Amino acid sequence: MRKTICFVLVGAMLFLSACDRVADLLEMPNPARETADAEAIGSACRQTGRSIEDCYVLNPSSQKAAVFAGWKSMNDYMLERNLKEVPSVVSPAEALAPRLANEPTQPTAITINAAQPQVAAH
Repeated sequence: MRKTICFVLVGAMLFLSACDRVADLLEMPNPARETADAEAIGSACRQTGRSIEDCYVLNPSSQKAAVFAGWKSMNDYMLERNLKEVPSVVSPAEALAPRLANEPTQPTAITINAAQPQVAAH
């Protein structure tokens, strides 16, 4: 009887230790992760010199309060350390342009194709 209880307890502990993994597999929403992602988006927008309004338009599904918190924290960080903005390569018009599923995407200047190694010509 004791062995059965021990096996059940150990099995329950193993199952419960993977709750995050189960939630990921079931694609359950994780508010903490969504907030962290939105803050990262806001920080990235500020670092590239985008206004907060542009950031909201480019990321309509993100939480606006968290985007603003990330934008503001990056702004404070950059002001304290006298850091300059890193200009964005993608314009807002390009980011918002809808792409059809059947239409092949055009490579951008920042695309790197790791599958084909580049060989220097002699």
